[in-house]
Amino acid sequence: MSLADVRRRLPVVTSLPTPDNRWMPQEKRVKAGGPRWAVWELTLACDQKCSHCGPRAGRRRPDELTTEECLEVVRELRDLGAGEVVLIGGEAYLRNDFILIIRAIREAGMSCTMTTGGLNINRERAEAMIEAGISSVTFSIDGMEETHDRLRGVPGSWKRAFQGLENIRAAGGQVACNSQINALTMGELMPLLEVLAAAGIHSWQIQITVPHGNAADHPEILLQPYMFLELFETLDKVIERAGELRVRLWPGNNLGYFGPHERRLRAAQKKHWRGCVAGVSVVGIESDGGIKNCPSLGGPVNVGGAWRVHGLKKIWEESYQLGYIRSRTVDDLWGYCRECYYAETCMAGCTAAAEPLLGRPGNNPFCHHRALMMDRQGLRERIEQVRGASGGGFDNGLFRVIRESKDPAVRAAEGPVSTEEPRVSRLVEPNGPGYDVDLSE
Repeated sequence: MSLADVRRRLPVVTSLPTPDNRWMPQEKRVKAGGPRWAVWELTLACDQKCSHCGPRAGRRRPDELTTEECLEVVRELRDLGAGEVVLIGGEAYLRNDFILIIRAIREAGMSCTMTTGGLNINRERAEAMIEAGISSVTFSIDGMEETHDRLRGVPGSWKRAFQGLENIRAAGGQVACNSQINALTMGELMPLLEVLAAAGIHSWQIQITVPHGNAADHPEILLQPYMFLELFETLDKVIERAGELRVRLWPGNNLGYFGPHERRLRAAQKKHWRGCVAGVSVVGIESDGGIKNCPSLGGPVNVGGAWRVHGLKKIWEESYQLGYIRSRTVDDLWGYCRECYYAETCMAGCTAAAEPLLGRPGNNPFCHHRALMMDRQGLRERIEQVRGASGGGFDNGLFRVIRESKDPAVRAAEGPVSTEEPRVSRLVEPNGPGYDVDLSE
């Protein structure tokens, strides 16, 4: 029996048990072309224990897609017009059929890349990946050896990542790097760049650690908003040196925005920040077929539907979760971001950074411009956790943003100037039934 036959026999399902998954009414849909990128969590199985892992990877999901189902997903991505499929995990190579899936993506006319911790990219795997047609492999390397091994939870993981990188290069492949910036790694960006350039990477994606999953259990590693002033002083040097080393710097969507380094930071993208692209040009696929607008947003509230039930096209075009970013306006922003000069263009930056922090998108203190504006007023912002995470994948604790004097003596004497408390909004149809919960109490 084909997948299409199975779907026809299933009852018509327009909602998920928890939370409600409301289809966006026809008149409220903002039409978007197909996704340019699909980021596909091929399996949740993982061979590392990263302290900042959003999905809390380790074990496979109970009902991950079969090989046949994965090949059908590839065909649907092709039909939807995707140009590149990025395989992630867990660790994608822990699926025995990952080479077959890479080959199918390439044969469908799409580019295929992979992001990996690289712990077990041995010579045989590397050669098979290159033969199957993978375009580039991005290795996740956070800081220098001691810091990386601490964050990844596996002694020797730094050296093994570099060995995996060399194995890909020896097989004739292209390599890049992806690094998390947090309180432990911020001071190691410059020496890390030198090592990465010597290892032959063509691009370096840098992004901040966001407070979801395992990172929600380790708030001490998160950057404080006031640290962005020091961070961007370092990034000024990083940008300059990366150019000299001919390493293309590629900032993640959660790094920026609109400070004096914005143009240089995003030079490789040939544009300034223009708002979150979740569900606009990117689609996320979970290993059990859950479809969401962003690979870094998880939990049931962000899943637009089950691929096995609805297929990719319907969820991409009709579900609220995949479409709400396309239709939102500045009236969906709140707190400082609602009044910001750049509000209409920035739209509060990265949704996957703001929502896990404050419970709902639309207000984001992880912003260079915002830190600069606070500094000019003699203020700074810091985050303080008020509720821990539950222990599930992509779950989040909740934080408040405390605004206070940057002068330590004034701060000690007068305390906070103001706070922005977390809020939780259920994702429902725009202007439809739902609820807001203020967790300030």
